[in-house]
Amino acid sequence: MKVSEFDYDLPEELIAQTPLEKRDESRLMVLDRSKQTIEHKIFKDIIEYLEPGDCLVRNNTKVIPARIYGKKETGAHVEFLLLNNIEGDIWESIVRPGNKLHVGTKVIFGDGLLTAEILEIMPGGTRKVKFTYKGIFNEILDKIGLMPLPPYIHEELKDNDRYQTVYAKYEGSAAAPTAGLHFTPELLKQIEEKGVKIANVTLHVGIGTFRPVKEENVEEHQMHTEHYYIKQEDVDKINETKKQGKRVIAVGTTSCRVLETIADEHGMVKETEGDTGIYIYPGYHFKCLDGLITNFHLPQSTLLMLVSALAGKEYIMKAYHEAVKEKYRFFSFGDAMFIK
Repeated sequence: MKVSEFDYDLPEELIAQTPLEKRDESRLMVLDRSKQTIEHKIFKDIIEYLEPGDCLVRNNTKVIPARIYGKKETGAHVEFLLLNNIEGDIWESIVRPGNKLHVGTKVIFGDGLLTAEILEIMPGGTRKVKFTYKGIFNEILDKIGLMPLPPYIHEELKDNDRYQTVYAKYEGSAAAPTAGLHFTPELLKQIEEKGVKIANVTLHVGIGTFRPVKEENVEEHQMHTEHYYIKQEDVDKINETKKQGKRVIAVGTTSCRVLETIADEHGMVKETEGDTGIYIYPGYHFKCLDGLITNFHLPQSTLLMLVSALAGKEYIMKAYHEAVKEKYRFFSFGDAMFIK
């Protein structure tokens, strides 16, 4: 299977640069896999497609303001993007300009609130960095850091909370689980009142989610790994849903990847923590997932391959071409799709 089979033409003006004023007013394309139909709705209409006994599984990770700007001791300006916390105050970071940041280089951020020393050049050119500071690291990041918006967003984000889900809880992501951005507290309350269970997983999204597939053959691509965990109370909700023959619906591809990583052949899950590098593309047999709420993904991306594995490549590509024709908004701040 060739990566080029997952390509489509996207006019640049359809890449959403800012979030809508109201989260649940974005558009919703509904795909019915059994009927092979395509419907056009508004996101808050999602409640019509959820049934009592279903379980929505959402990712409650929180994005940290991981993009920080500082100066070397020479006065030269540098940029760090924190990718993941290796241990203690040691982080893996993307640094720019990379060729100027050698082992032993020291960088000062926020007029001395934070200092960093390059410990090691890691495979792929990222750096192992040790931070020194007084106080609480996340509070310092809140003062000096910026949200690490994807490279295709060129507008400044006016409100950092709009790149967080309303249920974001555990800090650690370098990117938002964007399918969840459409939910409001009011909509979630209505969903629960309808008898739909809501379970949480936590997967800290890495910047690898934006990395393009460079291999020509789909099967040869190496996935990045991301850290996840799930608690017993959420395991119980998911397993109860499966036992009752109801649907487990993932909010976003990150929740989907956790479920499919931890599920056994019968779709049952258990309390666990680990790293997943699961790679889902057409031919994959889903064990736990029955439906997926997701945004529109980049051409030739692993996420487009994942939704094609669930709904079928031809059906998904047809839906994407229709979304372009109907001028849907694409990517992180864009519109949503429900595959049922």
